[in-house]
Amino acid sequence: MNKTPGQILDEAKVLLAKAGAEQDFEAARIKYLGKNGEVTALLKSMGGMTAEERKEFGKAANLVKREITGLINGGKAALSRTLVAAKLMKERIDVTEPGEGFPLGTLHPITQTIDEISRIFMGLGYSITEGPEVETVFNNFDALNAAQNHPSRDLTDTFYITKDTLLRTQTSPVQVRTLKSNEPPIKVISPGRCFRADTPDATHSPMFHQVEGLLVDEGVTMADLKGTLDAFAKRMFGDGAVTKFRPHFFPFTEPSAEMDMSCFVCGGGGCRVCKGSGWIEILGCGMVHPNVLKVGGLDTERYTGFAFGMGVERIAMLKHGIDDIRLFYENDVRFIGQFA
Repeated sequence: MNKTPGQILDEAKVLLAKAGAEQDFEAARIKYLGKNGEVTALLKSMGGMTAEERKEFGKAANLVKREITGLINGGKAALSRTLVAAKLMKERIDVTEPGEGFPLGTLHPITQTIDEISRIFMGLGYSITEGPEVETVFNNFDALNAAQNHPSRDLTDTFYITKDTLLRTQTSPVQVRTLKSNEPPIKVISPGRCFRADTPDATHSPMFHQVEGLLVDEGVTMADLKGTLDAFAKRMFGDGAVTKFRPHFFPFTEPSAEMDMSCFVCGGGGCRVCKGSGWIEILGCGMVHPNVLKVGGLDTERYTGFAFGMGVERIAMLKHGIDDIRLFYENDVRFIGQFA
């Protein structure tokens, strides 16, 4: 027995009411409205009817077709809205919730120490200049008044690339470059890496860092040098720091000195850090040798200057109580994280 349009519509309503997925609606569309669907079959069956019958039957069949089409489209739209709402609820973000924390890195203690030294000297009016790590033998030794038989020229002390180029053993070559390219007054510091053929141990490394300082002008004296470095020590290690200067020898300065500072741990009473002396060696310094000034083409009767150089690792080790220079280069985040 063939189904009437009303029966097909009632059946379709029940079937579509149960549809819960996209494929359910597609199956209903094929069942009723497809090429071989039930509504399509109704329309095809009108061939043997009278004109009056076709008019009434066709009207009823087309009404069923429109209603089923509307039910399918409406059901699909409602399903889509439900799925979107469920997805939004699942993926919603509560902006009032605290964010998830994640670990932050920190500057390496060597970088922190260079930055602190730089800030102190910039506060004293110095600017920062840099030079290449691959240097000429002339800038590294000859221009700095180093004798031909100076021990640091040996292959056992210095990394040579060619007979005329090397990895700089100090940041002092920046002094030479600065004197050659600038007119006094000159007031600069030059932080950077240096290299020496040292066997690594608790106090030596084949790579290390220095901060070099240079001031050249008319009327510069040793008193200016001592006052500058005393001010640096107090800002770096505290107002209680006391400094003293011991005679020393550097080929590029005359007179030369090493600066000691009262032990900031024991206050000068003697302890393990200062090896019982009450003093800690901090840096080397002196008045720029006239031969170095002449390399820059300066009139040594008119201009004088002072220079100083300090090891960054040594400053950092003293300031933070680090007893092995190798800790700076082992890339252990547990060590570096202590300086966050």
